[in-house]
Amino acid sequence: MSDSYRRKTAALRLCFHLIVIIEVGAETHYHPTLTVSVPHMSYICPEGANVTMQCVAAGTTRYAGDQVRFGWLFTAHQDQRCQDDTRPRIPHSKNHSHAHAEGVHYQSTRGVSWITLVNVAHADQGRYCCVALDIHREAHRATVEQKPHNHVLLTVTPRRPGNTNCTVIDHKPPEGSVAAGLATAGCIMGILSLPLILLLVYKQRQTAQSNRRAHELVRMDSEAQGHENPVFLGGSPQNKTRTVSQIMTRQSSETGRHLLSEPNTPLSPPVHGDVFFPSQGKAPTR
Repeated sequence: MSDSYRRKTAALRLCFHLIVIIEVGAETHYHPTLTVSVPHMSYICPEGANVTMQCVAAGTTRYAGDQVRFGWLFTAHQDQRCQDDTRPRIPHSKNHSHAHAEGVHYQSTRGVSWITLVNVAHADQGRYCCVALDIHREAHRATVEQKPHNHVLLTVTPRRPGNTNCTVIDHKPPEGSVAAGLATAGCIMGILSLPLILLLVYKQRQTAQSNRRAHELVRMDSEAQGHENPVFLGGSPQNKTRTVSQIMTRQSSETGRHLLSEPNTPLSPPVHGDVFFPSQGKAPTR
């Protein structure tokens, strides 16, 4: 089994386990049979406007014949979860099932629920949680089988004359789906780029081996011919010194021709007498 095959197998196993873990986490957050979604994630309204927020239940109840009922909860902190005993526009001390909130209207039909706030004020800003209750009745007893929920955010801006329209921000995909999609895309990109990475590693190793072989050949050649090329010996060429007798000794020509220092050659000095200058006779007298 090659190293590349083992690396590909390990990458595939890692991606598979990562996707399974993310999907399991998503399933624990979102109930597999009954879910609640919101068409718009956030509402931005000026003071004095009327706003209607909506949530939708989808899926199936635990038992046939169960009823689905909706409830809306509220918290003034947008980054916190809603509590079971906090309802919109009702003080915490009076929050019970029979309490009535002024300017708040509820409506539900066929798995869809709405909440309408009339003449919103800065105190209405916060998180609104929509809860769907899967109620099962048996032997004069009611039990809640499922309780999925979702939330919307309401932001109230200062009053603007003549403008009472709210701005909505569309719903984004669930965090679990986004994480699973990113993990899947990352695994696919990693698997597709793995052959390129292996090829680059192979090319790097081949280049390193070629460089080592080239250095070895240069070293062997320098050892074999270093005496003719002193550069490989780490030194510099040395000038050979000759003595006077070696310089004055007649040397034979490599071409076979006579040197000018040999006798009987053209322009050679005479054998006897002065070597360079002819002998001078006596100067005539007057």
